[in-house]
Formats: sequence, C-alpha cells, structure tokens
Amino acid sequence: MLYYTQMVGDVINLPTIKALPEFDGMAVIDADPYDNEGNNFWVNQNNFFRQIRNFAIDLTAMPVDRGAGIHWQVAQATSLQNIVFNMREDGGDQNRQQGIFMDNGSGGFMSDLTFNGGRYGAFFGNQQFTTRNMTFNNCKTAIFMNWNWAWTFHDIKINNCEVGIDMSNGGPTSQTVGSVLVVDSSFTNTPIGIRTAYDPNSPQTNGTLVLDNVDMSGTSQAVVNNATGEVIVPPGKVNFFVQGRTYEASNLAAGKAVQTTQNGIQKPQVLVDANTGKVFTRSKPQYENVPASSFVSVKANGAKGDGVTDDTAAIQKIFDSVQDGQIVYFDHGAYIITDTVKVPKNIKITGEILPLILAGGDKAFTDQTKPKPVFQVGEPGDKGSVEMTDLIFGTAGPQPGAIIMEWNLAGDKPGAAALWDVHTRIGGYAGTELQLEKCAKNPNATNVVSKDCFGAGMMLHVRNGGSVYLENTWYWVADHDLEPEANNAQIDVFNGRGVLIEGEGPVWGWATASEHSVLYNYQFNNASNVYLALIQTETPYFQGNPAATSPYEVLSEYNDPNFAKTCDGQNDDAACARAWGVRAINSKDIFIYGAGLYSFFDNYNQDCLKTQSCQKNMVSLEDSAVHFFGLSTKASVNMLTVNGKSAALDQDNRNNFCATLALFHGV
Repeated sequence: MLYYTQMVGDVINLPTIKALPEFDGMAVIDADPYDNEGNNFWVNQNNFFRQIRNFAIDLTAMPVDRGAGIHWQVAQATSLQNIVFNMREDGGDQNRQQGIFMDNGSGGFMSDLTFNGGRYGAFFGNQQFTTRNMTFNNCKTAIFMNWNWAWTFHDIKINNCEVGIDMSNGGPTSQTVGSVLVVDSSFTNTPIGIRTAYDPNSPQTNGTLVLDNVDMSGTSQAVVNNATGEVIVPPGKVNFFVQGRTYEASNLAAGKAVQTTQNGIQKPQVLVDANTGKVFTRSKPQYENVPASSFVSVKANGAKGDGVTDDTAAIQKIFDSVQDGQIVYFDHGAYIITDTVKVPKNIKITGEILPLILAGGDKAFTDQTKPKPVFQVGEPGDKGSVEMTDLIFGTAGPQPGAIIMEWNLAGDKPGAAALWDVHTRIGGYAGTELQLEKCAKNPNATNVVSKDCFGAGMMLHVRNGGSVYLENTWYWVADHDLEPEANNAQIDVFNGRGVLIEGEGPVWGWATASEHSVLYNYQFNNASNVYLALIQTETPYFQGNPAATSPYEVLSEYNDPNFAKTCDGQNDDAACARAWGVRAINSKDIFIYGAGLYSFFDNYNQDCLKTQSCQKNMVSLEDSAVHFFGLSTKASVNMLTVNGKSAALDQDNRNNFCATLALFHGV
C-alpha cells in the first residue's frame, strides 16, 4: 500500500472482498508487507497517509486455522472507517482467524468497525492509538492487546464473546501493555470482560487500566487477574475504575498505586451527547446523498493547483460564491496561498486524496512578530457550521509569520464546526523548499539557525469564542525528508508553535497529534471545556542545539512560554528549555484521555534515554485544572509540574517504555 493510498467503497452498499479457500497471504489487505527475510516494505513508524473505508471483508470461505482481514501496520494520518469483518465462528481452539492484525507502528485512528466471529476480532500492537465505535460479535477474544505504550477505546460494544479485552500478555513480571483506557462502553454476554496481569505491589506501572462509564453487567468477571484468577471487579455498571498510579494537584506528595473503583470526575455537560450520556462524537461525513452536481471543483473554477500559481484570489472567490447545499471540492494538487483566505461560516470543504494547501509568497507570512492566518475560519463572534475533510496544509518555503489555521467559528450545534482527516505537515517534501538539500541536520556544530529552514509560526489557533470538533488531525513538523531520494534522512525545520486553544469551547479532539514545534506542541490559554483522546507529541530532535529560546521570539499576545526566564539560573538550562508537550495557563475542565508525550533525543544523541533525562519537564499546569487519564511520558525527568513544582517523576512511574500515570486529578 503506497503513500496516499485510499481504498474507498460504496458507503450506501458496502462491497465485499471475499478471500478464496486457497488464499495464503498474510491478510486480504496488507498495508506494509514483509519480504521473505522478514523485512517490511515500509518503516512502520513512517507509514503515514493511508485510508480504507466502506468495505466488508469476508474470511468465511478460508480454512478455520488461518486468515486475517487487514494487516494494519501503520503510523499517523491513517484511518479505518465503516468496515465489517466476517470470520468463521466454528472450529473452537483451532480457529485462528482475526479481523485486524497489527504488529507495531505509531498510529493512529479507526472507527465504525464491526467484527463478527474469529479467534480475535482485533490483534493490536502499536505505540499509541485511538479507537472508537467498534462492535465485536461472537469472537473468542474481541481484542487481544499484544503491546502498547498508550491506547484509548471509546464506545466499544462487545457481545457474545468469551473474552472482551485480554491485556495480560507477558504476565505480571514482564507485562507488554503500557496502558488501556475504556470509556463509554459495554460488555454483553461475555463471561470475562478484561484480563489483566497488573500487580499493585509492583514498582512498575505496566498494565495501567482506566474504566470510565462502562457497563459490564453482561460479564461473569468484569476484570480478572489472569495470573491469580482473582476477580478484581465484579459484574455491574462501572462508573469509574482505575489501576495504576494516581496523583492529585491538591497534594503534591508522592502518588500511590491503586486498583479500585472510585468516584469519577464530572465532565461538563457541553462535552456530552445529551441523547446517549457519552462524550460527543461525530463520524466523518462522506456526502453519499449529495449529487455530483453539487460539488464545486476549485480547478474548474479558476484555481490551478500546480504548486506554482498563486491561487489565493481564485479560492477566495469560490468560497464567497458557493451556494447553500454545495460542497467545495479541492481536486488533488498543490494550491499556493499568499495572503489570508477567509472561510465563511456555513460551508463544506472536502479534498481529493489529500490535496496540499501551502502558505507561500514573500510578504504576508514572513514576519514572525506579526503572525497572520492562512485560512481564517469565520469571523470573531460567528456561529454556524464549517466542515472540512481530507486536506493537508503546509508552507512553500519559510513562513514564520503564518498561522496555518485560525478558528473563530462557534458551532451552532455539537460537531457542526469540524475537521476530519485534515493535517498540517511542515517541510520534508517536494514543493516546501524545506528539505534535505537546505535543512539537513547538523548536530556536530553550533546550530546557527538558517532562515531558509523556518516553518510556520503556529499550526492551529482556536480563538476565544471558537469551538471545533477535531478527528484524526496530525500537526507534524517533519523530522525527516519524505521524498524517496532522501532515504528518510533527518532534517531541521523550525516551527514556532503547535496547537493553541483558548476560550470556553467546547473543543473535542479524537486522535490528534502535534509534533516537533519549538515552543510547545499543545497549549491551553484561558481555556475550558476541552476533551482530547488520545494525544501524542514529540520534542524536536535538534533541541539542545538550539534550545527552545531560539529562533522564535516570545509573543505576549499568545502567552508564549518564556524559557529564558523560567529556566534562568538552573544548572540544566539546556534540558529545561525544551518544547512543552502540554502547557496550560489559567485553564480548567480540560480532560485528556490518553497522552503519549515523548522526548527521544538531546541534539540527536540518545544517550539521555539511558537515564530518562532528554529533557527536564514535559507538562506544565499553571493555575489550571487539567485531568489526565493514562499520561505517558518518555525521558522527561519531571512528567508533570504544577505552578513550577514537580508533581510526578519519571523514576517513580516506570512502565514498559514510558513512565505512566493512571490518573492525575488536576483540581
């Protein structure tokens, strides 16, 4: 499966892909094949930009002892949606069929899947993943969790299976599962709900588990220790259960290991679906009932999309003239934008296989002290709807004054203002001018930042008064060149800020990630009513050379972190002045259900991994109430600080790879 592969079936009448009895491949669909020596076609952590949706995959004609639907060994900006997996239900212990086989990767998102039969509905192993709205019927084991660092399940329905989720792999002494969160889910006629191997007396945090609003009335043993047979949670409706280490902002003493039901943390009603009582979700629209005549092609209406022509005026004219019921269609191409494009309320925009929208020119977006939006969604005070699907934003050349997307619009109902599969990718590919030729890494010399290697000033700004629903949105500053001739060579691209959220929202984020910005990856400033599940970040690989004090100036209007001030006088200034994974200032009612916040390098050197000290701090809560469920950090001495004081140490919370907290109660 090549980059930009999209397999799209008929959403109204799902086509069936049926494996013949003699089929002997690894899977009916294989995203990353192995050769005869066990080598992958793609580096699994770099296997980006794939989609499969609207299919039924049928294994029932195959022998019962073999067969998989999809080998899904993928990374970010990938998705599975609206797929039914039909497998054999006979054969007893001889049944080896599985709907999804996932051995590793760095994902990712999937939703709206149904698994019927098989030994495993899904065999999962990945660094981090977000999965929602999945139904399992008559599987021996619905979900076998082979390994992970962090995984969030939402709205999972397990029916008539022998085991719901098996996360006990490796046993109590070498458990391979980092953390699992199960939210707003149900288990019906399934004797064993969840198998675990967690030991609260162990110094390790492997096997961290959080259950939030899970109906396990249909089990005989809701949560059971696979090693001892102890029933940890009996059948019933589980309001909130946690196993792992927990901390509270109100008491910065050492955390404690727990394995118990307890009171949950009340979510604001604005985040919850009034009809279901679950956190609000909305699947990506596919416009199956819209006639082709209602799609307005931007190329047919004056835009060139050739990566050279200035398409600003043409696109603005299209946005201003689109009629109610029409959908703006970005044909595949690369569209250069040289000044702010204003996206009016009550518009729908979709792309053909991830077209590029690139901030360019040498005027509008070049001054980092006077940033301007590339796409301005709505005017301040606007209320209505905007939908965008299947687009990639970036820059053509250095644009340090560019705010890739500024979001002002408030949705007139939940999910009305939304992005699905809309990514920002800064540098590392043809047309960006931020590639290996100009921006190769240089860790062996003092890094005098080249102005040719600036990215943008900020990737997403949700302004006060705006609200947005995000699903599978990846905000990535390239750490390597994607073009084949570069052979994944590492590059230095200097992007100012990742995602900034302000105001009362609400904001929902399902499977969002923000990586490699200089100052921060996520920042909440005077924000509230935010729900994110799961988030992932990485610190820039070059940091330390230079530190986060360079090359972007501190802008007070965005409440930027001032590392020169906060790190001044510390004997580890370089390790202190690193990008925040998450920073919150004067914010409350922020709920983060799963977080993988990673620091892998000190100026491209990985010796710091031996001591888990590539940076000093990862999360900063400043006069803020942020609730973390399943927080995993890598190689940050302090996992989390509250008003500048350490609240949780990496060394106290070691897991299989990261350090992990089950719960941080940010009161």
